[in-house]
Order: sequence, then C-alpha cells, then structure tokens
Amino acid sequence: GHTHLVRDVNSNAIINTNKTDYQLYMQRVKVRERQGDKLRGAVKEINNLKKELREIKELVKKIVK
Repeated sequence: GHTHLVRDVNSNAIINTNKTDYQLYMQRVKVRERQGDKLRGAVKEINNLKKELREIKELVKKIVK
C-alpha cells in the first residue's frame, strides 16, 4: 500500500501524511484563490466601466437635445 496514507480512527477519513504533497496542494489552492480574486476584480472593473458608459451616453443624449 501507500505508507503516507493513514486512516483517522475518529472520522474514518484517509489522511495523507506526506508534507510535500500537502504543501503542493496548498500552493494550488492559493493560486486558485488568487485567480478567483483577479477574476472578481476584473468583473467589478467591467461593471464600473459599463456604468460610466451609460452615464456618458445619458449626458450625450441631453447635450444633443
């Protein structure tokens, strides 16, 4: 079997005791979080630009009238 896998007697879960695997996993989690943060930031910026564009269009319509 796998020497780095053990079963937790309380929860019956299988736990990986390999620290390197855990560190790699945590790095991947952090990368995904940063990507999500970037995406949320980009969406907010796009929404702000759309709002500003709507405001500009309204001002142009008022000027044209």
